[in-house]
Amino acid sequence: MGFFDKIKEKLIKTRDNIGNKINEVFSGFKKVDEELLENLEEVLIMADLGMDTVSIIISTLRENIKKKGIEEPEKVKEELKEIIIDMIDIEKKEENVKKCILIIGVNGAGKTTTIGKMAKGYMDEGKKVLLVPADTFRAAAGEQIKMWAERAGADITEIRENADPSAVVYSSLEYANERNYDIIIIDTAGRLHNKKNLMEELKKINKSVDRLLKDNYTKETLLILDGTTGQNAIEQAKAFAEVTDIDGYVLTKLDGTSKGGVIIGIVNRTKLPIKYIGTGEKITDLQKFNAKDFVDAIFE
Repeated sequence: MGFFDKIKEKLIKTRDNIGNKINEVFSGFKKVDEELLENLEEVLIMADLGMDTVSIIISTLRENIKKKGIEEPEKVKEELKEIIIDMIDIEKKEENVKKCILIIGVNGAGKTTTIGKMAKGYMDEGKKVLLVPADTFRAAAGEQIKMWAERAGADITEIRENADPSAVVYSSLEYANERNYDIIIIDTAGRLHNKKNLMEELKKINKSVDRLLKDNYTKETLLILDGTTGQNAIEQAKAFAEVTDIDGYVLTKLDGTSKGGVIIGIVNRTKLPIKYIGTGEKITDLQKFNAKDFVDAIFE
């Protein structure tokens, strides 16, 4: 089953909020005029894309209608889809390389769950996976990630509560190097309210990664964002970007929200790709993001 089939049924609430309302707009128009564009703009604003993003989409749509001489509402709809796909399809093709993935995000966004699902995905690809529990000061964080490691069939390094996270990472990476893991996934703390401490902690962790794995692994930092928070997810992305470099996002809990349109706003505002989306509680409910299939699923 492809990405499109897997997510189509999971994104019903977002489809109701965007696709169905857009279809309603188009069904009420026989010609292409400014009123049609104004109605589309209103639907997109209400769908959590954000004002800036909607403004760019409508402006581009207006230009393309004029440039291409589009006169039928149905063709405007196809043009709108293409504009959105172009806006969010910025992920480079993933290379088959050894990876060290740092997972960041606030507590409650679905970090640990995502790590377990990601580990399962890589295990299913035949990769050798190691999980590193470096969120050492949160109660039971280590036990949670251990449970997910067992479910995924991945290895996990020793749980050391209240230990220095960078020391945990350093010893774990030495262990990983000796045993030639394909994928290392590091869980980190989500204390965004204390930016200075978090920044220092991530800086030390990054230093450990760079020192030990520089020549052998590609490093990737993924920010986990709760899709149900809508526009707040964009603010969170901006706040974390002040603390550390980010390579992409994982949007979680999209099966339970009508605010999936925030994906479009986040990519447009930050120019960073969506890597995965979480669409349920099962260990297999994490999909690698595909822009075209996502847009097709919410417009269908």
